[in-house]
Parts: sequence; structure tokens; C-alpha cells
Amino acid sequence: MSIFKNKQKASLPVISTASLPDIVFMLLFFFMVATVMRKDTLIVKNELPHADQVEKLDKKNMVIHIYAGKPSSRYKNVGTEARVQLNDKFADIREIQPFVLEEMKSKPKELRPYLTTALKVDKSTKMGLVGDIKNELRSVQMLKINYTTQTGDAIKNLE
Repeated sequence: MSIFKNKQKASLPVISTASLPDIVFMLLFFFMVATVMRKDTLIVKNELPHADQVEKLDKKNMVIHIYAGKPSSRYKNVGTEARVQLNDKFADIREIQPFVLEEMKSKPKELRPYLTTALKVDKSTKMGLVGDIKNELRSVQMLKINYTTQTGDAIKNLE
């Protein structure tokens, strides 16, 4: 008969944590690059209409955004009629001029003639509100207007 020997417990090698900071920083940089911070919080319904001839804007920092649509479901206490949103609050039509002038002042003087106003209007919003917005923009000489849409077949707007 053979003699059994007691084997000593084999210990696991210690895990090296030398590369752990490198991994953490790689993840941090990944999320910093991949994350897009939203400038404005939408408080109006904003289902954009479809269009088939769409162009992208070159310089996003040269755009002033104006949103229009019915208040979202969280803001039913302000009514169900279409409203204008400037930055993160509801606004009256008369507030568009001071808003645009303030945005223009925040841009460098040599770039002001190249500013574009982007209207992000819900597809169920009446054109009367859009016309009022355009009249206010016309009064402050903001004549470059961009209508923000979704890429797709324009026939879908009739549904």
C-alpha cells in the first residue's frame, strides 16, 4: 500500500492592481467623449415633421433654437394650446425679440451676421404660431431661419 502524503494548500497568486487606474481612466475618457449634454430640456411636445430634402447645419454653435408645440404631459396645468419654449421655460411671443437679442450679444461681433434661427416645431402646431414667431424674428432682422425636421418621406406628415 502506498503512503498518502498531506499536500500543502496551494495559495492563489495575488492579483496585480497596477493596471487598474489605466482601465478606470480609459472608461472615464470613453464616457466623456461618448456623452452628449443636452442644452435645453424639452417642455413642449416635439414630434418633428418628415422631409426628404434635408441638409445638416455646419456650425451648431451659430444656431439659436426656438421650440414650439403643445406642452408635454408633465405640464398639463398650463393648458393644451401650443406654446413657445425659449431655453428651459415657456415664453410669450413678445419675449422672442429680447431672447434673440440677448443670444446675439453672447456671440462674437464678427459672427453675428452668420447666426441662424432654428425652429423646432411640432408637426401638429398651427401655422399661425409659426407666422407670429417669424414676424418677431423679422423685427430683429433675424432672416436666416432653419426648420428642423426628421429625414423621411414627406407623405408621412399627412397621416
